[in-house]
Amino acid sequence: MTGKEYCALYKKSCDKAYDALFENYCSYVYTIVYNKLRSIASREDIEECVSDIFANIFFGYDTASDYNGDMKAYIGTVAKRRAINAFNSLTAKSSYFSDAAEEELETIGAQTDIEADSDAAETRSILLSKITELGEPDSTIILQKYYYDRSSSEIAEQLSMKASTVRMRAARALEKLKITLASAGITL
Repeated sequence: MTGKEYCALYKKSCDKAYDALFENYCSYVYTIVYNKLRSIASREDIEECVSDIFANIFFGYDTASDYNGDMKAYIGTVAKRRAINAFNSLTAKSSYFSDAAEEELETIGAQTDIEADSDAAETRSILLSKITELGEPDSTIILQKYYYDRSSSEIAEQLSMKASTVRMRAARALEKLKITLASAGITL
């Protein structure tokens, strides 16, 4: 329906203009409103919003206008804005989360420190890369000894070395690791 068609119909009969407007654009407006409000509103709230939109269009459209284009863009804009206002109104009236969910979110927020977790993850990543840079068998010895908590004799058996050699290599590897970590800004 074009603007001129609507204005001509309005001049003949307000009721017929409203009926034609509703008949042509009801599903379009309902789709817009439903997509904006489906997560928060009841069916009655959605239908009330749709009827409010048609009332806004009916009373707000300038019937003296000589606009000859399709009214769909105008109607879509009014529908989107009204649906957003309804969404904001509904979320302000009622809490989006239940009381139990809000309490759970508060405890989660209080227990976790995102910045500290991020820093720890970055430190672990740097540490692992520096251990890998030590080369074999030193990196394996350090990981087995300090990450997997294996004894020197268990590591020696796995790497076909003597336990005393594993202890000596572990001590030297730790000294190298301290130096490389210090250059990366990490102190142990």
